[in-house]
Amino acid sequence: MIEQLQQYAMDGWDIAKAWLLSPAAWSQFGLLVAAYVAAVLVNKHVTPQIERLLTPKDDDTSIIAKGRRFVLMFLPLVLPLAAYAFTAIGESVTRSLFGSGAVIAFGKRVFLFLAIRAFARDMLSDPFLRFLGRYVLIPAGAAYALGLWPFVTEKLESTVVPLGNLSFDLLWLSKFIVVGGVIFWFGRWSNEQSTQILKQQEDMRPATRQLAIKAAEIAIFGAAFLVLMNIMGVSLTSLAVLGGAVGVGIGFGLQQIASNFISGIILLLEGQATVGDYVELDGGEAGTIVRMTMRVTILETFDGRWIVVPNEHFITTRVVNYSDQGSANRYEVEFSVSYDTDINKVPDIIEAAVAKHPAVLTEPDAPDCELRGFGDSGVDFAVEFWVNGIDDGRNKYTSQIRFIVWNALKDAGIEIPYPHRVVEFRGAVPDLPKTS
Repeated sequence: MIEQLQQYAMDGWDIAKAWLLSPAAWSQFGLLVAAYVAAVLVNKHVTPQIERLLTPKDDDTSIIAKGRRFVLMFLPLVLPLAAYAFTAIGESVTRSLFGSGAVIAFGKRVFLFLAIRAFARDMLSDPFLRFLGRYVLIPAGAAYALGLWPFVTEKLESTVVPLGNLSFDLLWLSKFIVVGGVIFWFGRWSNEQSTQILKQQEDMRPATRQLAIKAAEIAIFGAAFLVLMNIMGVSLTSLAVLGGAVGVGIGFGLQQIASNFISGIILLLEGQATVGDYVELDGGEAGTIVRMTMRVTILETFDGRWIVVPNEHFITTRVVNYSDQGSANRYEVEFSVSYDTDINKVPDIIEAAVAKHPAVLTEPDAPDCELRGFGDSGVDFAVEFWVNGIDDGRNKYTSQIRFIVWNALKDAGIEIPYPHRVVEFRGAVPDLPKTS
């Protein structure tokens, strides 16, 4: 290895001496400087104009505005790419005049490396893509700039990794990781854009909207997988063994995952429970559905906790949906009045008072005060009322109606009884000591 490094160093020194002593090399150095200066001037005058023309308004969220912002991300590449283009022109000139252009070709590769470095360092925001840029793209650009790319690719291609009956070289694996990462990143970005567009379709039922989102996600990533297999030259028929293994796995260890997946599709198709509904399951889990995936449904309780419920539970157990599509819910408040009260007046007083609450509905029924029974201490009533929403969390309907009932009875002079007890002594009453 030391001898190889020494040989590379000697070859590099011979090349450097040839460049330093050659008039053609000095002319190429001059062209490199001129190309860089021209690129700086272009960047100085053209970049502000492009930025001014493409910058949308801050409150513009249209697809065109997003596309313009996406194009603006590439402005840092104007300088190195312009230098690369001018250097390529200079290379063609020197090769036509002197028959050689090794120096300017090296400079062209350096400018391309600077563009790759700026792209990987300043423009990639996704963590996975930044990882690929830092540890794959930049080293590959450096190897290309130094003229070592053929040597690197040859070494990678000659290193074969056996995997049972299959084998692949490191060059193919590197291509697979890079191409697969880019394709699936683009698929994830496309899925995010389609999700935002579908969520804005308020005319669609929530369940239908969720189903469309999931269908788009499956279609996008399915297409990404097929494109990746086609680019890498993998025949789909060769995946038959993998499909059989997956089938065996589903048969033995993945029944629950498959069951939850199918249950998620059924939930989205039927729309009996969707995002925003408040549900209660047989197992006691209760909360608002904040997210539905193909495997689980996430409920958020009013105290901020998230409950992850497998989709299968929504199919195989009893589910109470309190707010399907914002439907109204009925609640009641019980109270008692004294036996001295004219109970015929109580329903009108309470119903009129409760109807003034802004959240109480008149459909499907207006407030209804009913006589429930004759208790030990007073006459028992209950007022029923309908509201949109659940009486929990930020809604305190029952508590507010109790205040209204209390104030209405007080204003009407109606007594709310408290328990009375009659104590009977049999026999002589005991003498009680007198207190001074």
